[in-house]
Amino acid sequence: MGGQEENVKYEPTIDSYAQLRKLLNREKKNYPNNWFDNISCNQRVYNWRFIKLLRKCEYYRSKTRKSNNPLWMVLYWIARTRKNHMGVFIGVEIPENVFGEGLIIHHNGSIVVNGSSKVGKNCQLHGDNCIGNVGKADSLTDCPQIGNNVEIGVGAKVLGGIIIADNIKIGANAVVTKSFDEKGITLVGIPAHKLER
Repeated sequence: MGGQEENVKYEPTIDSYAQLRKLLNREKKNYPNNWFDNISCNQRVYNWRFIKLLRKCEYYRSKTRKSNNPLWMVLYWIARTRKNHMGVFIGVEIPENVFGEGLIIHHNGSIVVNGSSKVGKNCQLHGDNCIGNVGKADSLTDCPQIGNNVEIGVGAKVLGGIIIADNIKIGANAVVTKSFDEKGITLVGIPAHKLER
Protein backbone atom coordinates (compact mmCIF):
# COMPACT_ATOMS: atom_id res chain seq x y z
CA MET A 1 0.00 0.00 0.00
CA GLY A 2 3.01 2.28 -0.21
CA GLY A 3 1.89 3.93 -3.44
CA GLN A 4 -1.59 4.57 -2.16
CA GLU A 5 -0.47 7.17 0.35
CA GLU A 6 0.55 9.51 -2.49
CA ASN A 7 -3.12 9.73 -3.55
CA VAL A 8 -4.29 11.14 -0.24
CA LYS A 9 -4.03 14.93 -0.01
CA TYR A 10 -5.92 17.08 2.45
CA GLU A 11 -5.63 20.68 3.44
CA PRO A 12 -3.59 21.65 6.51
CA THR A 13 -5.09 23.84 9.18
CA ILE A 14 -6.11 27.37 8.25
CA ASP A 15 -3.21 29.53 9.41
CA SER A 16 -4.19 33.05 8.36
CA TYR A 17 -7.27 35.24 8.03
CA ALA A 18 -6.48 35.74 4.33
CA GLN A 19 -6.47 31.97 3.85
CA LEU A 20 -9.80 31.71 5.69
CA ARG A 21 -11.42 34.42 3.51
CA LYS A 22 -10.13 32.82 0.31
CA LEU A 23 -11.47 29.43 1.35
CA LEU A 24 -14.87 30.80 2.36
CA ASN A 25 -15.23 32.76 -0.89
CA ARG A 26 -14.45 29.62 -2.87
CA GLU A 27 -16.83 27.36 -0.95
CA LYS A 28 -19.68 29.87 -0.87
CA LYS A 29 -20.05 29.48 -4.65
CA ASN A 30 -21.24 25.89 -4.10
CA TYR A 31 -24.34 27.02 -2.21
CA PRO A 32 -27.41 29.17 -2.90
CA ASN A 33 -27.10 32.52 -1.16
CA ASN A 34 -29.58 34.92 -2.74
CA TRP A 35 -32.27 36.66 -0.70
CA PHE A 36 -35.04 34.27 -1.83
CA ASP A 37 -33.11 31.18 -0.73
CA ASN A 38 -32.46 32.77 2.65
CA ILE A 39 -36.03 33.88 3.39
CA SER A 40 -37.53 30.63 2.04
CA CYS A 41 -35.28 28.53 4.32
CA ASN A 42 -33.53 26.60 1.54
CA GLN A 43 -31.92 23.71 3.43
CA ARG A 44 -28.63 24.17 1.56
CA VAL A 45 -28.35 27.68 3.02
CA TYR A 46 -28.10 26.02 6.43
CA ASN A 47 -25.50 23.60 5.08
CA TRP A 48 -23.43 26.58 3.98
CA ARG A 49 -23.79 28.22 7.39
CA PHE A 50 -22.50 25.03 8.99
CA ILE A 51 -19.47 24.88 6.69
CA LYS A 52 -18.71 28.55 7.32
CA LEU A 53 -18.69 27.91 11.08
CA LEU A 54 -16.58 24.77 10.56
CA ARG A 55 -13.92 26.78 8.72
CA LYS A 56 -13.94 29.50 11.38
CA CYS A 57 -13.41 26.81 14.02
CA GLU A 58 -10.41 25.53 12.07
CA TYR A 59 -8.96 29.04 11.89
CA TYR A 60 -9.47 29.84 15.58
CA ARG A 61 -8.17 26.43 16.60
CA SER A 62 -5.01 27.02 14.60
CA LYS A 63 -4.51 30.44 16.22
CA THR A 64 -5.15 28.96 19.69
CA ARG A 65 -2.40 26.39 19.19
CA LYS A 66 0.11 29.00 18.04
CA SER A 67 -0.63 31.79 20.50
CA ASN A 68 -0.99 32.18 24.24
CA ASN A 69 -3.62 34.88 23.75
CA PRO A 70 -6.81 33.64 25.50
CA LEU A 71 -8.92 35.62 23.02
CA TRP A 72 -8.36 32.94 20.38
CA MET A 73 -9.55 30.24 22.77
CA VAL A 74 -12.72 32.22 23.52
CA LEU A 75 -13.40 32.79 19.82
CA TYR A 76 -12.77 29.10 19.11
CA TRP A 77 -15.15 28.07 21.89
CA ILE A 78 -17.88 30.40 20.58
CA ALA A 79 -17.47 29.25 16.96
CA ARG A 80 -17.38 25.59 17.98
CA THR A 81 -20.51 25.93 20.10
CA ARG A 82 -22.35 27.63 17.22
CA LYS A 83 -21.11 25.00 14.74
CA ASN A 84 -22.22 22.14 16.97
CA HIS A 85 -25.61 23.79 17.55
CA MET A 86 -26.10 24.17 13.79
CA GLY A 87 -24.91 20.58 13.33
CA VAL A 88 -27.59 19.31 15.72
CA PHE A 89 -30.18 21.38 13.84
CA ILE A 90 -29.29 19.97 10.39
CA GLY A 91 -28.10 16.53 11.52
CA VAL A 92 -24.43 16.88 10.60
CA GLU A 93 -21.46 15.99 12.81
CA ILE A 94 -18.11 17.03 11.30
CA PRO A 95 -15.09 17.90 13.48
CA GLU A 96 -12.43 20.41 12.48
CA ASN A 97 -9.49 19.69 10.16
CA VAL A 98 -10.93 16.66 8.39
CA PHE A 99 -11.94 17.99 4.96
CA GLY A 100 -9.86 19.88 2.43
CA GLU A 101 -11.30 22.86 0.59
CA GLY A 102 -14.38 22.57 -1.58
CA LEU A 103 -16.55 20.44 0.70
CA ILE A 104 -20.13 20.15 -0.57
CA ILE A 105 -23.01 18.86 1.54
CA HIS A 106 -25.88 18.31 -0.88
CA HIS A 107 -28.47 17.15 1.66
CA ASN A 108 -28.33 17.50 5.41
CA GLY A 109 -29.32 14.83 7.86
CA SER A 110 -27.44 11.92 9.43
CA ILE A 111 -23.90 12.76 8.34
CA VAL A 112 -21.32 11.56 10.88
CA VAL A 113 -17.55 11.93 10.42
CA ASN A 114 -14.86 10.75 12.84
CA GLY A 115 -12.26 13.40 13.65
CA SER A 116 -9.42 10.98 12.88
CA SER A 117 -10.51 10.74 9.23
CA LYS A 118 -8.75 12.77 6.54
CA VAL A 119 -10.49 13.78 3.32
CA GLY A 120 -9.04 15.67 0.36
CA LYS A 121 -10.37 18.55 -1.71
CA ASN A 122 -13.79 18.79 -3.35
CA CYS A 123 -15.51 15.99 -1.47
CA GLN A 124 -19.25 15.70 -2.04
CA LEU A 125 -21.57 14.24 0.60
CA HIS A 126 -25.10 13.38 -0.51
CA GLY A 127 -26.54 12.68 2.95
CA ASP A 128 -26.95 9.76 5.35
CA ASN A 129 -23.17 9.18 5.26
CA CYS A 130 -20.72 7.85 7.81
CA ILE A 131 -16.92 8.18 7.57
CA GLY A 132 -15.23 6.58 10.55
CA ASN A 133 -13.98 3.52 12.36
CA VAL A 134 -15.53 0.07 12.48
CA GLY A 135 -16.65 0.51 16.09
CA LYS A 136 -14.24 -1.87 17.80
CA ALA A 137 -12.54 -0.68 20.97
CA ASP A 138 -9.02 -1.33 19.63
CA SER A 139 -9.60 0.55 16.36
CA LEU A 140 -11.39 3.77 17.32
CA THR A 141 -8.77 5.91 15.56
CA ASP A 142 -8.44 3.64 12.49
CA CYS A 143 -10.33 5.88 10.09
CA PRO A 144 -10.35 6.39 6.32
CA GLN A 145 -7.96 8.56 4.35
CA ILE A 146 -9.85 9.73 1.29
CA GLY A 147 -8.31 11.45 -1.71
CA ASN A 148 -9.40 14.47 -3.76
CA ASN A 149 -12.62 14.78 -5.78
CA VAL A 150 -14.42 11.86 -4.13
CA GLU A 151 -18.22 11.77 -4.35
CA ILE A 152 -19.99 9.83 -1.62
CA GLY A 153 -23.53 8.86 -2.59
CA VAL A 154 -26.60 8.95 -0.40
CA GLY A 155 -26.49 6.31 2.31
CA ALA A 156 -22.86 5.36 1.59
CA LYS A 157 -20.47 4.50 4.41
CA VAL A 158 -16.64 4.47 4.45
CA LEU A 159 -15.27 2.58 7.43
CA GLY A 160 -11.95 1.54 8.92
CA GLY A 161 -8.30 2.45 8.43
CA ILE A 162 -8.49 2.33 4.65
CA ILE A 163 -7.24 4.50 1.79
CA ILE A 164 -9.43 5.72 -1.06
CA ALA A 165 -7.73 7.17 -4.14
CA ASP A 166 -8.61 10.39 -5.99
CA ASN A 167 -11.63 10.86 -8.29
CA ILE A 168 -13.64 7.91 -6.99
CA LYS A 169 -17.43 7.81 -6.94
CA ILE A 170 -19.05 5.79 -4.16
CA GLY A 171 -22.55 4.69 -5.10
CA ALA A 172 -25.70 5.02 -3.03
CA ASN A 173 -25.80 2.75 0.03
CA ALA A 174 -22.35 1.28 -0.67
CA VAL A 175 -20.31 0.19 2.35
CA VAL A 176 -16.57 0.59 1.75
CA THR A 177 -14.40 -1.40 4.17
CA LYS A 178 -11.22 -1.99 2.13
CA SER A 179 -8.74 0.24 0.33
CA PHE A 180 -9.00 1.15 -3.35
CA ASP A 181 -5.90 2.69 -4.93
CA GLU A 182 -7.15 2.89 -8.52
CA LYS A 183 -8.20 6.43 -9.42
CA GLY A 184 -11.40 7.33 -11.21
CA ILE A 185 -13.44 4.22 -10.48
CA THR A 186 -16.97 3.72 -9.16
CA LEU A 187 -17.64 1.63 -6.07
CA VAL A 188 -20.97 -0.07 -5.43
CA GLY A 189 -22.46 -2.72 -3.18
CA ILE A 190 -22.10 -4.20 0.29
CA PRO A 191 -19.22 -4.72 0.75
CA ALA A 192 -18.21 -2.24 -1.92
CA HIS A 193 -16.46 -3.42 -5.06
CA LYS A 194 -15.37 -1.79 -8.30
CA LEU A 195 -18.16 -1.39 -10.82
CA GLU A 196 -17.04 -3.10 -14.03
CA ARG A 197 -18.26 -1.34 -17.13
